[in-house]
Amino acid sequence: MTRKKTQLLCASLCLVATTFTSWANAQVKGQTPRKETRTTAGQQGSTTQAGEHLLLADRLEIRNRLLKEKQRREAELQAEKQKEDLEAPAVDIYGDDSWGSHVNPFAGMAVNIPDRQDIDLQEFVMPIETRQITSHYGYRRSFGRMHYGVDLKLSVGDTVRAAFSGKVRIRAYEGRGYGHYLVIRHPNGLETVYGHMSRSIVREGTVVKAGDPIGLGGNTGRSTGPHLHFEARFMGIPLAPTDLFDFEAGVPRFDVFAFVKGAYQVPRSFAMAHATAKPKKSGVANEEQFKTHRIKKGDTLGSIARHYGVSVSKLCQTNGIASKAKLSIGRTLRIPS
Repeated sequence: MTRKKTQLLCASLCLVATTFTSWANAQVKGQTPRKETRTTAGQQGSTTQAGEHLLLADRLEIRNRLLKEKQRREAELQAEKQKEDLEAPAVDIYGDDSWGSHVNPFAGMAVNIPDRQDIDLQEFVMPIETRQITSHYGYRRSFGRMHYGVDLKLSVGDTVRAAFSGKVRIRAYEGRGYGHYLVIRHPNGLETVYGHMSRSIVREGTVVKAGDPIGLGGNTGRSTGPHLHFEARFMGIPLAPTDLFDFEAGVPRFDVFAFVKGAYQVPRSFAMAHATAKPKKSGVANEEQFKTHRIKKGDTLGSIARHYGVSVSKLCQTNGIASKAKLSIGRTLRIPS
């Protein structure tokens, strides 16, 4: 055998040995040997591993499965929490011993009112389809007493719906007062009252969702005509419903309403069945006169601010939003004074 042939044979054996070693190492690592490719120009291209693509696909599939499982678990936890919140709404605020038979759950009891409580209003649903207020919240000189809610016009038999999800605390009849009425406690801390109905169609302890039918409109109790008497209370303290809701537009005035104890004349004792607290003339948070703007198509923070003669920064600060926030059509913004 010539020297040249001997060199070629050795080179071939070395190449075979190298290829085998590479393949063996790849098998040990659970990979497929690298496959070299060349460009049309004859230059060596990037090397790939056939198994790398499969391994990457497996990783993506595993990650997607883990993500879906995480989302499913989070949805289950959220649903469980919502169920617990509806079974014992606002228990962290009201406590365990506040499920009484009076509209004011703390009647005859001493109670500590939080200095501040943020109340989420985003779930609000109009209790009836009509949006006409026939009597506002406030003192009635002709009757010599406070009117703790608003009266909404309706016809006898109209469907009355829950303004928020919650649990029915009271279903009762009061001949010289509310007539057939309901009190529902909500996880956001509010309680809503529905009076003068012709009948209630839910029982005490029933869990309802926002918008669920709860009764039929009527003219029962101390009433001079068909209407729904609607109240919003926090820990027994009546709040002016028009401070929280824009009944004409059928939407809440704010995503979150800030209840501040200093803005209300809270009685030292809750000995009365009906709370006598009412807003001061000069409120601290959520001023007594609210000017709002409902966002429509084409609105920007700049155009809204210019329209009302306020700065964009003040508008953003008042509503707790960023200057570059995306505006949602239908949302109501509070205009700073």
